Amino acid sequence: MFCKQTFWGLLICVFVTPNLLIAQQSDLGNWLIYIGSKKINPNWNWHHEIQYRNYNTFGDLEQLLIRTGLGYTLSNKNQNFLLGYGYILSENYNELDEKIPLKEHRIFQQIISKQRINYLKLGHRFRLEQRFIESEFKFRFRYFLNARLPLKIGRENKFYLSGYNEVFISLEEDFFDRNRIYGGIGYKLSEGINLELGYLNQFFGSSSRDQLNLIMFLNL
Repeated sequence: MFCKQTFWGLLICVFVTPNLLIAQQSDLGNWLIYIGSKKINPNWNWHHEIQYRNYNTFGDLEQLLIRTGLGYTLSNKNQNFLLGYGYILSENYNELDEKIPLKEHRIFQQIISKQRINYLKLGHRFRLEQRFIESEFKFRFRYFLNARLPLKIGRENKFYLSGYNEVFISLEEDFFDRNRIYGGIGYKLSEGINLELGYLNQFFGSSSRDQLNLIMFLNL
């Protein structure tokens, strides 16, 4: 169904397509994401993550996000509890088309639960965030549901379909914060190393933004 040439062709689109769309005054952006997990022992793991988000392909930073944390996996290997820290630098445009930098420090607690239905892999993530944004403090809950399905059933195949939906709930006066929905195609480079190329829509209630995502997963 798919071949390596097809995958790398899609990969090139991450860098080519946004430039074409910018010329047409599009709001399409690009996120480059690295997510890693390193086993310390059979139960404990070190989480590390970097996201470089742009309004276009490169050179117009929207947000730089760095996360790290210490996780503990239960003996059944289907649940992981993690305590983490995140540093976020955002550069948002104001009404005068000027960029305003904003720094945020974030502490978060999360639970990840995995399940499998035949060939379909599902993951649930429940996350609480304590956000220190300049002089403000905010409290937020997030629920993330992702799914992964191999393209060829019953035989070894390195390509798979991937999708997720994540809802953000403010625990203050504004209940709904945002919702993200994503769909893409992934390729297993080797054991523990995956690449994904996908499309994400982020809905804020009165507005939305579209992003192309290039994601690398590393689990060692």
